Amino acid sequence: MTELMPAAPLLIGALLLPILPRRLRPVLFVLAPALGFGLLTQLSASAVLTWPLLNYELMISRVDRLSLAFGYVFTLAAFLGAIYGFHVRDLGQQVAALLYAGAGLGVVFAGDWLTLYVFWEIMAMASVWLILSARTGLSTRAALRYLLMHLCGGAVLLAGILWHIQDTASLSFEPLPVSGAGWLILLGFAVNAAIPPLHAWIADSYPEATPTGSVFLSAFTTKAAVYVLARAFPGAELLLIAGTAMALYGVIFAVIENDIRRILSYHIVSQVGYMIAGIGLGTETALNGATAHAFAHILYKGLLFMATGAVIQATGRRRLSELGGLNGPLRWVLVFYMFGALSISGLPLLSGFVSKSLVIHAAELEHRGWVVLLLSVASVGTFGSVGLKLPYFTWFRSRRPIKTDAIPCGMYLAMALASAINLTLGLWPGLLYGVMPFTVTYQPYTAAHLLESVELLGFTALAVWFFRAQMTAKTALTLDVDWFYRHPAPSLRRWFVDAVNDLFAAAESMVLICVDQVTKLAANPMALRPRLHSYFRPENAAEKGGSERTYDPDRYRPAIALPLLITLASFVLLLGWYLISEIRRG
Repeated sequence: MTELMPAAPLLIGALLLPILPRRLRPVLFVLAPALGFGLLTQLSASAVLTWPLLNYELMISRVDRLSLAFGYVFTLAAFLGAIYGFHVRDLGQQVAALLYAGAGLGVVFAGDWLTLYVFWEIMAMASVWLILSARTGLSTRAALRYLLMHLCGGAVLLAGILWHIQDTASLSFEPLPVSGAGWLILLGFAVNAAIPPLHAWIADSYPEATPTGSVFLSAFTTKAAVYVLARAFPGAELLLIAGTAMALYGVIFAVIENDIRRILSYHIVSQVGYMIAGIGLGTETALNGATAHAFAHILYKGLLFMATGAVIQATGRRRLSELGGLNGPLRWVLVFYMFGALSISGLPLLSGFVSKSLVIHAAELEHRGWVVLLLSVASVGTFGSVGLKLPYFTWFRSRRPIKTDAIPCGMYLAMALASAINLTLGLWPGLLYGVMPFTVTYQPYTAAHLLESVELLGFTALAVWFFRAQMTAKTALTLDVDWFYRHPAPSLRRWFVDAVNDLFAAAESMVLICVDQVTKLAANPMALRPRLHSYFRPENAAEKGGSERTYDPDRYRPAIALPLLITLASFVLLLGWYLISEIRRG
């Protein structure tokens, strides 16, 4: 079993789906990640699978405690996502989802740079298809922007990898210094980690995917980036600063958003900030915190996207300003949503409480007071927007009844399972801490920590209540850093695309005219004679009757006897030269 690649069940499942009968595809869709999780439980913490390539040896699977932690949650997320999308009959979406999850596992267990890069790009292509699967104009445009961003990031990453291989002659995926090739690799990873200002693709694309697609999207791309950053750049001070800034940045934009899935997308930026800050600290406790928070985040963020996807499935609406009064027809969706919302807010007894606090505890141990303060402030904004604002305007605000459609049973089952897992990890944090890369000695349930959390959430609730009028959902356009490349895009297109196209079109037209004239002239070179004669001696036409005779090509075409005579003369000369040379040799 130790020689099997952990991603194999999902990748093989993606290949088998197109040849299965339509009614059996959902079964394999769920079974493949379940088999992947089972395979992981059989792997030892030191299993390695290598493959020779030219003068190198690829390590296509390397198992240790860090990769196992991400592998467990990746397969679990794919399993829950498959149950949630059990009703989906779109073959392309099913294949892309399994391929995406399998590629994410491939990244997590890659032991060399080349294997990592191959799976990195497969993950990007599969995720683009999940966005395109919505088949709307908005999703198509968002998918193209997403693709361009990730192709650019992948190109930078490849350049860094090739530079690193040139310097070290090694393909081994190991920690790097933030210098030289390390800068390019870090930049390539930063795109997928959505580190501002390279983050706008999340809020642009994730809300445009299908409900099932957005659940898968929320799980893999950014968390795979968290994994590779933890593997390659632990202790990088730059990541501590960037992660702390991300935690605040995402919250600010989430508070002012109107689209329910854009709110959650910005909170991905914020929550990934906690993980990256932990990686920047670089201690064993901080890396445990980053890993634990990535584990919990995948589960509760997936649950949040499931619940909002169910709202969209039932109502066809996604803006807070268009929703309200759903606490009756969608009361169970609200219950499951609140499990995720209170988890992300850090409420005791839920998964976010035992994971987020571990990152903050690591900052306290390193006496980084400013990090502790700013991450705590970000928690306030998270509870205010996800835990209070979004459910109030979606379920409780009074408005006329909204017609709702039935929600598939698989959606309810997946939300129930995700809620149960988040509650279980919160009640028994040892289950989560037991799969961390290092031994965890932290105890989250202390009187001081419980009191601090309850006070923080309580005062946040009071502040939201007093300022609820200012938080009214409004239809508006939120400008992010993508404005800096969207706004000048028409002008840049005119200058650097349309102008260049016009120049090439003009050059092509001139070339075609020249080729046409040369072709006509080559058909009968003698046609040039009367035109030149008429051009240089126009008076001849008047002397011979006042008008030039119509050109007759046969009149000026040389007789066939001339080329035959030239050919025969050449043959005679060559024959004579050959005979003379033979006589001289003899």
